[in-house]
Amino acid sequence: MSALNVDETPPAPKENIVRRLYRWVLHWADTRYGTPALALISFAESSFFPIPPDVLQIALSVSRPRLSFYYAAVSSVASVAGGVAGWYIGAFLWEGMSGFFYTYVPGFTPETFAKVQSKYEQNAFLAIFAAAFTPIPFKVFTIAAGVFGISLQTLIIASTIGRSARFFLVATMIYFFGEQAKTLLEKYFEIITLGLFAIGIGGFLAIKWLS
Repeated sequence: MSALNVDETPPAPKENIVRRLYRWVLHWADTRYGTPALALISFAESSFFPIPPDVLQIALSVSRPRLSFYYAAVSSVASVAGGVAGWYIGAFLWEGMSGFFYTYVPGFTPETFAKVQSKYEQNAFLAIFAAAFTPIPFKVFTIAAGVFGISLQTLIIASTIGRSARFFLVATMIYFFGEQAKTLLEKYFEIITLGLFAIGIGGFLAIKWLS
């Protein structure tokens, strides 16, 4: 019988796909492609990508506080453009793509769409604004807006106000408290990033309280 090799350690558990995507988003802050990555992620998050762009915006802004408002502008413009893309998916492609979203994109269920529809029947502008500003999954509302015939103008105006308010609030905090924020990130990086991750996932759960 062979002796047990005490130097052997069990393999580390594999991260799930969302956690791997989260780390992938963050790694762009340490590259020269941070700003283009922020734009692309902000665009994609408005229609299908599961990780909010805030995490990359915060990482970039902490490293360069003077550009905080520039990064907020990049996030805002790209996110609204992504919302328009989501609207077009809902308006013209939903019949053929609904199966993909229901299967692979978190937050998309027939029950969720029914709740969003009820919110649109009450006040579409306020519903889109709330989704744009809070952790509620914005992508569900942009695509549902196209599905349920909400005007593109309403989507653009409400999204612009809500997304800008959200991203520029982050920029303001980093701009005025950049050094303190940097110290906190260096000391509590894992806790803070996991907290942001939890907020993003918590947004999907928030939909159940919309009714």
